Amino acid sequence: MKIVILGAGVIGVTSAWYLAKAGHEVTVIDRQSGPALETSFGNAGEISPGYASPWAAPGIPAKAMKWLFMRHAPLIIQPAPDLAKVSWVMRMLMNCTSAAYTVNKSRMVRLAEYSRDCLMALRADTGITYDERMQGTLQLFRTQKQVDGAYKDIKVLKADGVPFEVLDADGCIKAEPGLAHRRDAIKGGLLLPGDETGDCFKFTNSLQDMAIAAGVTFRYGVKIERLEAEGGKISGVQTSAGRFVADAYVLALGSFSPLLARPLGIKLPIYPVKGYSITVPIVDAQRAPESTVMDETYKIAITRLGDRIRVGGMAEIAGFDMTLHQKRRDTLVHSVEDLFGGAGDQSRATFWCGLRPMTPDGTPVLGRSPISNLYLNTGHGTLGWTMAAGSGRVLADLISGRAAEIETGDLGYARYQRLG
Repeated sequence: MKIVILGAGVIGVTSAWYLAKAGHEVTVIDRQSGPALETSFGNAGEISPGYASPWAAPGIPAKAMKWLFMRHAPLIIQPAPDLAKVSWVMRMLMNCTSAAYTVNKSRMVRLAEYSRDCLMALRADTGITYDERMQGTLQLFRTQKQVDGAYKDIKVLKADGVPFEVLDADGCIKAEPGLAHRRDAIKGGLLLPGDETGDCFKFTNSLQDMAIAAGVTFRYGVKIERLEAEGGKISGVQTSAGRFVADAYVLALGSFSPLLARPLGIKLPIYPVKGYSITVPIVDAQRAPESTVMDETYKIAITRLGDRIRVGGMAEIAGFDMTLHQKRRDTLVHSVEDLFGGAGDQSRATFWCGLRPMTPDGTPVLGRSPISNLYLNTGHGTLGWTMAAGSGRVLADLISGRAAEIETGDLGYARYQRLG
């Protein structure tokens, strides 16, 4: 089958890999000059199935009000009027119930756990390297209230069979010795030993090279203008390089997916939520993190990537604005220096931002669209790197007419159609 994939981030490239391995003729189109140059470029580096959680959770509305007034706020909402923003926020608030949280987290963990298994198999089969580590994620709690609040997540982890350890301050320091000088700030932690870390940009570039060797064609510097539909099917893709025609099409454009889908009557509830990161060269390895530490107070992930520390987080609701704000950088620096002071050279740090494609319920939109030959692999939010391999494998199975290895009925666009 001839397949065109729109988007060459980690989601598009993993989709291309699995589709090529399934025997399809694949072309990937992207406006950038190479793979993983937007949201996949500078993410936090976590592959965290155990930490896969929807932002919509009980208590979030109250917390959000508090966050808005914090000096180092994890949430920033720009006041400019935006109907898409208001609609998305309202739908997210509808998911802030205990029942919705349990359902949403369970299906996110299902896909994330499967994705981690797919990545392990891919690594074993190909020998791909990307500054990977398999030492887990430590969710670090600075207050007793955070420790107590973790039990709603523990309940879901137990139900899904995800391994975890509840740690006191000494246990946190044993897992991450670089925290020893901040023992007084630690009330406890939740260790997820099955989580991994790695450089998403390196991974995507290496996988692209392997995909090319497997027969995939990549067309870069090509602006995607519109999808053309005829007779209930997509008949082609109009681009700055001409018209591309295939048997099936995959929409993997992250935050830009709704813009291409809307003219077809497909209303994807995906909003671009901006995240920031700094990448800091390590100058004292003994003070640096071993894996990923999630600073629960500021919702910031601090990850070891080879000889660098990647510090990423925050949620800025500001549409497609890509301004790099110094205040956001200050928050990232504050978190890493407070916990791992002196580990990195901040004078040589690089500052970045990207647009996370967020759905109101946290789960990506994965599977066939209402148009029979158009498939969706988008809306992964903060978990594109975590869910990429599994999402690509599921998509390849569905397009190839094979049964997926996990339940996928609640991952697709139909869940939004039911809501109207």
